[in-house]
Amino acid sequence: MKIFIDTAEVKAIREYADIGIVDGVTTNPSLIAQSGRKFEDVVKEICQIVDGPISAEAISTVAEEMIPEAYRLAEIHRNIVVKIPMTAEGLKTVKAVSASGIKTNVTLVFSASQALLAAKAGATYVSPFVGRLDDISQEGMGLIQEIVDIYANYQFETQLLVASIRNPLHFVDAARMGAHAATVPPAVLGQLLRHPLTDLGVEKFLKDWATVPK
Repeated sequence: MKIFIDTAEVKAIREYADIGIVDGVTTNPSLIAQSGRKFEDVVKEICQIVDGPISAEAISTVAEEMIPEAYRLAEIHRNIVVKIPMTAEGLKTVKAVSASGIKTNVTLVFSASQALLAAKAGATYVSPFVGRLDDISQEGMGLIQEIVDIYANYQFETQLLVASIRNPLHFVDAARMGAHAATVPPAVLGQLLRHPLTDLGVEKFLKDWATVPK
């Protein structure tokens, strides 16, 4: 399973990229706003750190504006994947720009039917938001299993990118279900790296090593 980091914080991206576990990056308008920097400056710097898919979101709401915006975003760097909302206008845009070879990530997906339609339109990635479903008492990971089953039935080339991951269980379940990728916030990546028994083991090894005659 590919691991994307879900942030626009360049320091965090560099930290986890240096470890060797980051395959791509997802951003959104909220994350860019938190950085306090110009959108294009942030995206260009991210593209220099991670040589993989970098999702940058279109903010237009109608296809006639979203299509040229998608082309502008794609011109920033060869690794740009244009994030497009799961709307009728969004799918029109996906169909139009995919035909030109632009990669797309259909975002804000909350049902299996939406994921199926996005794949039919030619999306490169589809991003179901599992954490937000959990927030309203729906089982987010149940949706992932539904999408995995549907995509397997019809051999869609669209990749399932699990988003809105809130904890390590979301991440592990996504991998067990066969998701192509998961986008994970830095805080959760930190949780995935650590285990108390690992820390205790390292501590014991170092303590024992100190008793070895030098």
